[in-house]
Amino acid sequence: MDIYVHVGMFTRRFGRRIQQHFGERLVELYLQFGYGMMEHCRSLISQWGGGTAILSPRDLNDEQLSRLAATITKLPSGRVLLDPQFYLPHSDHERLCSHDYWPKDYQTHEFWQGGQALTDLLTKLNRLNQQLGCTEFILPGLHAATIDDDWLETQRAIMEEVDARAPNMPVLATIALSADAVRNQDQVALLLERSEEWKPRGYYIVCEHPNGRYLADDPIWLANILDLAAGFKLRGAKVILGYCNHQMLIAAATKADAIASGTWMNVRSFPPDKFRVAYDEEIKQRTTWYYCPQALSEYKIPFLDFANSRGVLQLMAPPKDLDGGFVTALFGGAQPTTVGFSEQAAFRHYLHCLHGQTAAAMRQTFDETVDHHRASLATARSLLTQLQAAAVRGQLRDFTEILDVNEAALSLLLTTRGPMLRRRWATL
Repeated sequence: MDIYVHVGMFTRRFGRRIQQHFGERLVELYLQFGYGMMEHCRSLISQWGGGTAILSPRDLNDEQLSRLAATITKLPSGRVLLDPQFYLPHSDHERLCSHDYWPKDYQTHEFWQGGQALTDLLTKLNRLNQQLGCTEFILPGLHAATIDDDWLETQRAIMEEVDARAPNMPVLATIALSADAVRNQDQVALLLERSEEWKPRGYYIVCEHPNGRYLADDPIWLANILDLAAGFKLRGAKVILGYCNHQMLIAAATKADAIASGTWMNVRSFPPDKFRVAYDEEIKQRTTWYYCPQALSEYKIPFLDFANSRGVLQLMAPPKDLDGGFVTALFGGAQPTTVGFSEQAAFRHYLHCLHGQTAAAMRQTFDETVDHHRASLATARSLLTQLQAAAVRGQLRDFTEILDVNEAALSLLLTTRGPMLRRRWATL
């Protein structure tokens, strides 16, 4: 464990310098913007000395988009991208539909036939990306309940129109998939086959979680996401996985470029309904959670009281390389529920830990990367066993049942993509 802590600390402090000197790349954590995240983005990107926020038209009006983008891009190494969130064109979400680029009269069949409506959408989005100072252009993409000829045709129409318009920044194609589509291996294989004709610089992949679960308990779903990411990377494309939580740290084994995460559950997973109607989950669910990075689990604060009474609380303190100072009071000797641990501190602690974990998630070779993630799972398993023996549990955010899911997905990746990733790792 000490070796991994030391490597993680070294990577977080000096990783960007190493990357610049040797041309090697780290997995990045992008901030997936959601409800109430403006100050989180400003503070964390400033603290980290750089970073990328993916802006959300669902959660920001035009003035807020411009103001936040200007603030972030003025920070050292601060960058922004814009997720157009065109997943459900018939959406009735008031703020999302109020933006100028959103079509006022969307007709499914006519829209994708290369007419003026699609041209207008892409032209307005391109203009908005330029105004915000975005470094890459995330293209609109429909949510695919099924990966079929109709959905693939809409993807092709977008690519063709973008090629004709030649925007003055690199483009990222959006791949937005339902849980059923992700876990269907034939559909994923069809997507990989047909997308060989597309020519974007990269892909922005967002996937609905099976059964709406925060931590996905379906190994095929997870394995297929890894296969999709690896397939695109082996073609030389950039891959950003959006709406992620810490379960997706293993995407480093595909040499994915970034994962994106945020504060509330609906920016750490992808619930399509949040783009359909006013969605108030973030208002209803105000429970404060503590993320224990070495256990890959989150705990309600009363369970930290219980851990303290059982003498295991200090086992849950974050390693020094992941400690941003947000949770010091929880481990200072007082009963955790009495120290006033805030929602703001909980969110920033989670994202700061995830930032450090992503920076350490990729190693010099494919096999070293896989070994690192297996070691992380083993460390989590050992700690979770100790905590559960003391009856300290994370309930729905406990990683115990997910350990085998991630291990199974890694094993399948080794079998299907391992030989090619191993050979080409240094060049991806």
